[in-house]
Amino acid sequence: MALANLFKRKASGPPASGRADRGLLVFEHTSEVIRAERLLKESGREIRVMGPPPEIQRGCDLVVEFPLMEKLDILRILDEAGTAPLESVPVTGPLLSPVDLFQVKDFGDHLMVRAANMKLTVDKKTRTIVNVSGGGCPDVPYIAARLIGRTLDEAPAPREIGHTLCGYALELAHAEMVRLCSS
Repeated sequence: MALANLFKRKASGPPASGRADRGLLVFEHTSEVIRAERLLKESGREIRVMGPPPEIQRGCDLVVEFPLMEKLDILRILDEAGTAPLESVPVTGPLLSPVDLFQVKDFGDHLMVRAANMKLTVDKKTRTIVNVSGGGCPDVPYIAARLIGRTLDEAPAPREIGHTLCGYALELAHAEMVRLCSS
């Protein structure tokens, strides 16, 4: 194997959580998590937004899981952008494993994906969004009205029309639903 290939980033997603080579970034506000996610993905980093383990719940209800070997570069990127985390915690055991944000429920003709407190349900045959529920943010009714009755391909991305934690969680559910319905 060529030496250059040893340092190439993998195209696949990040390794399974709970491994000693992962760390968690803890932020005060959800908007900081969203900004950090965008910055780090744009820089080619393999990160995931997850729910925090109970032992480190501070600030908002999300953490960023990242490759621990890239900690210094990641912290530099975030610091330069004015989005430094409250803390960086290595995943040292199963108690510090982040919680997956997604729950999937198959109802036969319909499939529901829950991300955090938001749920998106589609008709499996037509890929039409039949329900949006959850959350308590003021933009949820507007987002739901724009999505229900449209297919996954026709519906606008929730991040384009929502601006709250509920809109962000619905974007995650939408992206997961698209992934599940495409396989």
